[in-house]
Amino acid sequence: MKSAKLIIVLTLTAIISGAILSVLAGITQPIIDEYQTDVLKTAVGDVLPNINSYDIKIIENTKFFVGKDRNNKPINVAFEAVGDGFQSKLKILVGMNLDMTKILSIKILSQLETPGLGTKIETDPGNKEDDAWFGKQFINLNTSSSLTYLKNEKPDKSKGQIMAITGATISSKAVIDIINATMAINRPLFTKEVN
Repeated sequence: MKSAKLIIVLTLTAIISGAILSVLAGITQPIIDEYQTDVLKTAVGDVLPNINSYDIKIIENTKFFVGKDRNNKPINVAFEAVGDGFQSKLKILVGMNLDMTKILSIKILSQLETPGLGTKIETDPGNKEDDAWFGKQFINLNTSSSLTYLKNEKPDKSKGQIMAITGATISSKAVIDIINATMAINRPLFTKEVN
């Protein structure tokens, strides 16, 4: 008899808890979605310099953010690149020129890498001169060949090279691999559509 009461109490507790969580998810999900939309809008402005506005163009289920100047002429493009980092999924917004031969800038949209190491792909509090140095390496980076990373050597932007983060080479490599893989798919898709 005691076990039957225990089962009933546990079942009711699970049902009530599930109902409460479902209601809370229904209330908070639109707020979360709106926040993520705002973050993305801001990030598009960050990675696409000199734009007056942008349009969203979907090509074969891939979303492109096409930046436009004051005359409504397309001047650059951005897309999301998603892939595995060392400990988490990395979501990166990549801004490029229209023919996709140069990265204009990148923005890490989400990451849960190792605190103090892999998180340096976004900000490096240990670098007193510039805590955003890693991401800034991608500004005006040539992409005519695959991007590569170097350790303890001066990179050459004209060759698509960046400096890896000491102690977080795996996260550095993950960013490069994700961008390379996404560019390999998105470049022919987008350039075929706009030409």
